[in-house]
Amino acid sequence: MLLLTQDQRDRLIANGKTSGDHAPVVKLFSPVGAATWLFSELDEDGDILFGLCDLGFGCPEMGSASLAEIAAVTLPFGLTIERDLCFEGRFPLTIYADAARVAGSITEDEARLDAAAVARASELSELPPP
Repeated sequence: MLLLTQDQRDRLIANGKTSGDHAPVVKLFSPVGAATWLFSELDEDGDILFGLCDLGFGCPEMGSASLAEIAAVTLPFGLTIERDLCFEGRFPLTIYADAARVAGSITEDEARLDAAAVARASELSELPPP
């Protein structure tokens, strides 16, 4: 399976060129395990992705990963890492990260994401203006 469409690649590179808390563009996952990645940026080199990484050990974290290395993973039964064809990032990456820290894994649960968004908004509202 093609891990990134050309449109996703273009959006990821555009996000990588600008600062900000971008919504994830693509979700990759292992069909035989708990590994999941939500990526929001791609370096211009076309290989280094930035996003929320969860290898299934209960401690998801923001970081970088190599697209080539993810694509090269060989799983049992001849399977490979797949792209979630139905995924659509609705929140900034930090909201997914906050919800994942509470849940112990990447989640798309609406209630958890909404709660994380409300908590982050209240934290930001308490900060003094820049």
